[in-house]
Amino acid sequence: MSSNSQRYLVLISKIIFFYSVFYVIMKIIAIFGDAWLKPNLILSLPYLAFAIVGGIMVKRNSYHWAYVVAGVILISIVRYYEQEWMLQLHEYFS
Repeated sequence: MSSNSQRYLVLISKIIFFYSVFYVIMKIIAIFGDAWLKPNLILSLPYLAFAIVGGIMVKRNSYHWAYVVAGVILISIVRYYEQEWMLQLHEYFS
């Protein structure tokens, strides 16, 4: 793999990792701010998984394009449907 490609892989992987950590932290803060507990916890689970995998990747300094592709897809889908899913989950659990 070329050095530019490797640098982009590392950069994008770290962005996804830090975004996932940030998202989980923000959901926890929202829960303490009287937001709905179960929908917020459920929507943060995929990000928690990506944060754990990303943390392992950063610690080992080994990155993979599958993490980047899956991360971009997950972030895009969840951000697009987040409000709709939040309401549906709230209605389901109440």
